[in-house]
Amino acid sequence: MINSKDFTDRLKKMMEHYQISASMFADKVGVQRSSISHILSGRNKPSLDFVLKVTAEFKDVDIKWLLNGIGVFPITEVSAENSIAPTPSIFDLENSSHIKKIQRIVVFYADGTFDEYQK
Repeated sequence: MINSKDFTDRLKKMMEHYQISASMFADKVGVQRSSISHILSGRNKPSLDFVLKVTAEFKDVDIKWLLNGIGVFPITEVSAENSIAPTPSIFDLENSSHIKKIQRIVVFYADGTFDEYQK
């Protein structure tokens, strides 16, 4: 269970780190300003949607740190030994021992357009 007081302290730490106000934080995350106000005051608990929006917007915020205080903030301060290797590109799989090789990927959109990705 999330400790609301600790969660709000971590949100405040984020805002201090990025030097932004609560209203700027709300705009950046894409939520109503009153939502941030209610969470910071302890009136409301954060929703999963809110937490996911925060971690999507602020890439150096680990969800475990935001929810439970586990880990460090920002993630970029993690030492090289403890950092997670970046996910390889799907095209990097070509150098692995897989038999089938990816030549291209085509993404079709509902509006009839498409994007094509080739190595």
